[in-house]
Amino acid sequence: MVEIRDLSVGYGGSPVLEQVSIRFEPGQVLILVGPNGCGKSTLLRTILGLQPQFEGQVLFDGIEAASLTPRQIAQKAAFLPQSRNVPNITAGRMVLHGRFPYLDYPRRYRKCDREIAAKAMEWVGAQELEERHLPQLSGGERQKVYLAMALAQDTETIFMDEPTTYLDVRHQLEVMEMAQKLAAEGKAVVAVLHDLCLALRSAHRIGVLAQGRLQALDTPDAVFRSGILGRVFGVSLGRTQTEQGWQYYYDYPQNGGAT
Repeated sequence: MVEIRDLSVGYGGSPVLEQVSIRFEPGQVLILVGPNGCGKSTLLRTILGLQPQFEGQVLFDGIEAASLTPRQIAQKAAFLPQSRNVPNITAGRMVLHGRFPYLDYPRRYRKCDREIAAKAMEWVGAQELEERHLPQLSGGERQKVYLAMALAQDTETIFMDEPTTYLDVRHQLEVMEMAQKLAAEGKAVVAVLHDLCLALRSAHRIGVLAQGRLQALDTPDAVFRSGILGRVFGVSLGRTQTEQGWQYYYDYPQNGGAT
C-alpha cells in the first residue's frame, strides 16, 4: 500500500501543496480534483519519485521511498501520465515495456513477460491492436494500450494523470469503468480528473486539492453534500437518483436565476 504523510511538494523551492496526508487503499478508486495549477500532477510525480519532495514522507508498504531504488518503486506502483511521446512501435511492444522493472540489462523478455503482457491486452480489450503501430491508433485505442502497459507492470497501485483527456465521452466512461474493475480486483487506483461529474460517478473517495492544501477527502456523497466543490470551483452541481445510483450534472442557472 502507498501512503503519504504531511507531504509538501512544489517546484524551485516554492511549495504548491503542503501537509498532505492520504492512504491509497487497495480495492478503491481515489480521484483527485482541484483547480488548474493546484498541484495534482505534481503530487503524483513526487509520490513516484519523479521529482523531489520538500517535506513529509512517502511510504510504499511501510518503507520510505527515499530508501528504495526507482526500479523498486516501479515494481510497487505504475504511472499513466497525462501525455507521452508516441513512438513508432507496435502496441504489443509498447505493452511489453511495462515489464522493464523486472528485467536486467540487456533487456530480454521471458516467456512469463510475454504472457503477462498478452493477458493485460486481453483485459483491456486490445488484443486486435497488438500488431498495429501506435501512430495509427485513435486516442481511445492508444489509451487502452497505455493502460495495458500499466497493467503489465503488475503493481498493487496504479496512478493515472488525466486518463480521459482528449477522449470522447464513450471512451472516458470506458476508462473509468476499467479503473473500477481494477479496484474490484484489489488494486488501489488513483486518478487525477477535471470532470467533476465523472469523478463523483466513478470514485470510492474524492480528494479535493485547493489553496495549497487537501481541503476534503471523503466519499462522493459526503463531498457533494458538503458543498466544497461549489466553493472551490464556483460551479453548481446537481444529482438525480437512478437505477444505477446517483447521476451528477452541472446545474446551470436558467434566465439568469438560480435553479
